[in-house]
Amino acid sequence: MRDPADIECWLTDMDGVLVHENHEVPGASDLINRWVDTSKRFLVLTNNSIFTPRDLAARLQASGLTVPEDNIWTSALATAHFLADQHPGARLYVIGEAGLTTALHAAGFILTDTDPDYVVLGETRTYSFEAITKAVRFIVDGARFICTNPDATGPSKEGPLPATGAVASMIEAASKHKPYIVGKPNPMMFRSALNRIEAHSETTAMIGDRMDTDMVAGMEAGLLTVLVLSGITKREDVDQFPYRPNIILDSVADLHELI
Repeated sequence: MRDPADIECWLTDMDGVLVHENHEVPGASDLINRWVDTSKRFLVLTNNSIFTPRDLAARLQASGLTVPEDNIWTSALATAHFLADQHPGARLYVIGEAGLTTALHAAGFILTDTDPDYVVLGETRTYSFEAITKAVRFIVDGARFICTNPDATGPSKEGPLPATGAVASMIEAASKHKPYIVGKPNPMMFRSALNRIEAHSETTAMIGDRMDTDMVAGMEAGLLTVLVLSGITKREDVDQFPYRPNIILDSVADLHELI
């Protein structure tokens, strides 16, 4: 069995692992500093496609964590990476925020509402019926349907909000076409992250707080999986799943002595 001490590269989820409700999870900054001091390659992963890496680095800094923007990998970046490999320079009709549009622009795509090759759906807080209707009609007319992530809800102070996955279901029902989803739990997100830091699955670990995204995708990508109980998943939840993480810890603070 692989040992955490032998891991050369680390991937980690953000919410529930490093931060919780905009506050640092105890031990998170010490872990990041340890990686920096020992020259470990690492990426912070998030399915959130609203924000650019620069935005997220600023948000983490406000929580007490110093993470360079080059060490942040979002579902928007993974989607741009995937499409650049599939169809460079394609015409895209995009529903999403700056995190997604910036990543797609940087990858050389044309964003248009005329005869697109793809409809790309990401997270936004301002979904419009008009935009959704256009997406449905483009897909019916032959545009391929891509979605940044499958999360049906997102958090807010008032309670859950409908998110990308919920809107994708609406578009799928109306167009009768299923989207290809790039973000977690698709291992594609992890493989693009590995490529970003020139890592190999045998010497890379994934830290996450969700069995149904982080752990299953990490397992399918061939990574050492570390579940922390500081977020969504509780210890009693683990037995409900037909797969197990390699390591279960209360929080990232417990990881220091293992690496």
